Amino acid sequence: MCQNHDHKPMTRRNALQTGIAATAAVAATAAGARRAVAADDPYADPANPALPPSDMKLDLNRTALVVTDPQIDFLSPDGVTWGVVGASVEHHNTVQNIEALFKAAKQRDMTVAVSPHYYYPTDHGWRFEGALEKLMHKIGMFDRKGALTTEGFENSGADFMPQYKQYIEDGKTIVTSPHKLYGNESNDLVLQLRKQRIDQVILSGMSANLCTESHMRELLEQGFEVAVVKDATAAAMLPEGDGYLAALTNFRYMANAVWSTEETIRKITEAA
Repeated sequence: MCQNHDHKPMTRRNALQTGIAATAAVAATAAGARRAVAADDPYADPANPALPPSDMKLDLNRTALVVTDPQIDFLSPDGVTWGVVGASVEHHNTVQNIEALFKAAKQRDMTVAVSPHYYYPTDHGWRFEGALEKLMHKIGMFDRKGALTTEGFENSGADFMPQYKQYIEDGKTIVTSPHKLYGNESNDLVLQLRKQRIDQVILSGMSANLCTESHMRELLEQGFEVAVVKDATAAAMLPEGDGYLAALTNFRYMANAVWSTEETIRKITEAA
């Protein structure tokens, strides 16, 4: 494996001290995004939608809750991305909403799957990367010591949020092999769902315009009926754009349904 000297992971302490991009400009942008979100909600449903409403009806025998990247690096103030995702996570109540979905799904004995994101030392030898890949490797996001060890995993940025562990580690939840970029093409999620005879997916997790949207697209292409839970995800706000707003537009265009957490839990509770 080639050694790419451009990849020198920062320590978690340094990443947390300097912020995700290690620049004052990004920190200022994140602060400005917090003020903008607090002042107004640009994510409200359109008053006069042009697209037809959803007619998706759940059949829990063939429905799974799928949660992408429910991990510390995305969802905790201790995570390396909090400087740019924190405002969005807090605005949408994402952490609590994901837990509410876990709880509702477990109460109805639904299939639940988690699609995590891990990077091993060999992944740092990639010869070419996109912009976010470069950044994730630089700040040590989702890093693990190796595919065959859990040394240092517990409470690291790659670990699951502590409040989710009671649901994920119950011996029933499917924890897929890691996806490496954004979508689930590189892991075994579809195989695991097919083996459970699942063809409906309730999709949530992080982050909206990256892994969550990419999972939605691939699941749709694979013939699944997909409902996205719009307030059980969030995204970065950068000078390049508001990732959540970009994803929300595409959710509305492509998903079979776009529901709030409250709507989703009601539908799970009332479904046959």
